[in-house]
Amino acid sequence: MKDSGNFHQDRNFSNLQKIDELLGELPYCCEDFFRGVEPNTSTLTRLNYCYDLRIFCDFLCKKKFRGKKDVLSLTLEDFEQVTETDMEIFLSYLSRYEFRGRMLSCDERAKARKLSTVRSFYKYFFNKGLIEVNNTAKVSTPKLHEKEIIRLEDDEVEHILGVAEFGSGISHHMEGYHERTSLRDTAILTVFLGTGIRISELVGLNNDSIDFKTNSFVITRKGGNKAILYFSEEVGDAIAAYLAQKENDQKVPADEKALFLSLQYKRISVRAVENLVKKYARIVSPLKKITPHKLRSTYGTALYRETGDIFIVADVLGHKDVNTTRKHYAAITEDRRKSVAGKVKLHKEDD
Repeated sequence: MKDSGNFHQDRNFSNLQKIDELLGELPYCCEDFFRGVEPNTSTLTRLNYCYDLRIFCDFLCKKKFRGKKDVLSLTLEDFEQVTETDMEIFLSYLSRYEFRGRMLSCDERAKARKLSTVRSFYKYFFNKGLIEVNNTAKVSTPKLHEKEIIRLEDDEVEHILGVAEFGSGISHHMEGYHERTSLRDTAILTVFLGTGIRISELVGLNNDSIDFKTNSFVITRKGGNKAILYFSEEVGDAIAAYLAQKENDQKVPADEKALFLSLQYKRISVRAVENLVKKYARIVSPLKKITPHKLRSTYGTALYRETGDIFIVADVLGHKDVNTTRKHYAAITEDRRKSVAGKVKLHKEDD
């Protein structure tokens, strides 16, 4: 599918196509559910619902109905027979299960997401009065352990930008591409580290998204809302250097609107950006699993340390709930606790 210049519209269209395909593999009643939740969910959320319900229906046919039913023949009456015990068995089953010839497993977060999907499915039909029993609400969500916050330290931030810009430490194979990609890669890393932008927001940027008069760009947040992010002179210089290179490259298609391009002169993909970050991060910090989201965490950490204002950090990062921000930056709060440990003196010094 050709890039129309609107990454988010194209992605939504692609998601809708996949949803239509997957609905053909699910019970007929699922269409009612997806139609009902459409106004309040994104296409990506509904696509994930499809994948989760496909696993759940497969489980029911194998374990609940012992092969006497197939997925397409499942009815609301069948779903109504699911007990609290069945749901507990489902969560245990997800630790190691077979689906279409592949052995798969879910960690606690993947289990929680699948349980949330199934609950939404049952809640919809229960609220509509189409089923009388909703046993999924009785099952406890798996306990989620706090993840260690992984981010780059200040010296590592300088190092990764230096590697992208100057190529120090890159492999011989990478050298062949570095001259062509160094300005682009430096700009991408600088935008991540200087604004805390999400990867989908970055990939979706167009040339006309940037306003150098106000040092800002328009992004599309999760859920489709537009927002303005402001950037520093450092970020602006990196973007400007990359744009200047693009303007002098006659291979760039005249009608290409995307800001960041692949070597094929098309909008760079999410996967390509993930690989790009991983490539440089392995050189700088081989023991840390650095992803674009970890660069976002690095920015959020730095911003909170500079401002001490959790609300501005939440706003800049686009968190709808400030508690999400608090959870992610709890370690920074710990730093602040340590910094004030010696402030209160129990014994006054002699004059």
